[in-house]
Amino acid sequence: MRAPSTAEIAAGQVLLAVEDISLAFGGVKALTEVSFEIEKGEIRAIIGPNGAGKTSMLNVVNGFYKPQQGRIVFKGVSHSEMEPHEAAASGIARTFQNVALFKSMTTLDNIMAGRTLKMHRGLFWQILHVGPAAEEEIEHRRKAEEIIEFLEIPHIRRIPVGRLPYGLQKRVELGRALAMEPDLLLLDEPMAGMNLEEKEDMSRFVLDVNNQFGTTIALIEHDMGVVMDISDRVVVLDYGRKIADGTPDKVRDDPDVIKAYLGVSH
Repeated sequence: MRAPSTAEIAAGQVLLAVEDISLAFGGVKALTEVSFEIEKGEIRAIIGPNGAGKTSMLNVVNGFYKPQQGRIVFKGVSHSEMEPHEAAASGIARTFQNVALFKSMTTLDNIMAGRTLKMHRGLFWQILHVGPAAEEEIEHRRKAEEIIEFLEIPHIRRIPVGRLPYGLQKRVELGRALAMEPDLLLLDEPMAGMNLEEKEDMSRFVLDVNNQFGTTIALIEHDMGVVMDISDRVVVLDYGRKIADGTPDKVRDDPDVIKAYLGVSH
């Protein structure tokens, strides 16, 4: 597949372009010359067997890993590497394979933590908690409450997240990422460890985030039923290399994908 043109990126059709990314840890190659793009408003799945380089790819996109080769172009700005705080400030939010929440804090407080980059009042006003700082916190709390209602979790608003079942913790983590109002939401196995009902709920929320908020989503997921149902396009990695890229139907029928990931029996 051809790389997106500068004009396409400038016109906003391509939100993120990954160009010839290579990443190695010592002599171990995690990614080798991987290129693909994510168009604005789509759900883009990244799939592949364990060890294929999927999470490494997300870690490059949001600055946790520094590639030895290639660049990321996000919203028309080229980066050979980017710090995590820069990625967050530019509009990239992330959830993780393993839930990364403040376990002793409530659901509301965890989601409020996602509003940190949106808070602009200085430390002086924050300490006094009056005037502009108080007004700002009220506005951010309103945004957090809207997310809580959207995710249908008002009944756990005041509960420390460490006491919640796993499926609800994953939903809270999604809420914290949404609180950043991202342009690009990176979801790393958001349905891992969930039962069927929890997966159906999470799939619905992912689709609603995309449809109602217009958020572009990059999704790593092992459940192929979920991938085929909710993704607009799919990129497939195997041993750190891209082996397929296209619509779910095209990827599902690709012989290289069948061999590497889905299994010959499928």
